[in-house]
Amino acid sequence: MFDIFQTPLSGLLTLHPRVFADERGIFIKTYHDAAFHELGLRFETKEEFFSTSRRGVLRGMHFQVPPADHDKLIYCTAGAVLDVVLDIRRDSPTFGQHYAEELSDANRKLIYVPRGFAHGFLALTDGALMVYKTTSIYAPACDQGIRWDSFGFAWPLAGAAPIISRRDTEFPPLNEFNTPF
Repeated sequence: MFDIFQTPLSGLLTLHPRVFADERGIFIKTYHDAAFHELGLRFETKEEFFSTSRRGVLRGMHFQVPPADHDKLIYCTAGAVLDVVLDIRRDSPTFGQHYAEELSDANRKLIYVPRGFAHGFLALTDGALMVYKTTSIYAPACDQGIRWDSFGFAWPLAGAAPIISRRDTEFPPLNEFNTPF
């Protein structure tokens, strides 16, 4: 049902779902409890969100801290984004390292982001539609982030400033963040 690929960051996975296509279009199953369990993923969806962004919008780097930390399943259903994940697990051999992959309606990839990672993306097209499934309910008091430009990732901005929220620009840089993970 899913082909699973380990990224260079332990626990961070890319999943390629089976695509059923015919003259009507396509059908994709993005989550199946038993299939996830067979892959060793204990993922119980508690909440689901989606966002739309125009080209040049940068969202991130977001996460929730304990006790509301969560795993995420993320995918793009329209347009394309450059999805970026940062390891903020203190004892991880890949702490401070990042992974980036394009997610799009064309490649149909999903990213499984476990607890202890910050997540963000840059919209590469207008109308980029991202879906997020999480294993905990959003808790504003636990919602935090790392400043998008503080961990050595070269965002492909072609000299243009990203369209970014004030909140995202005010997060602490990675080197000033005291991780609870």
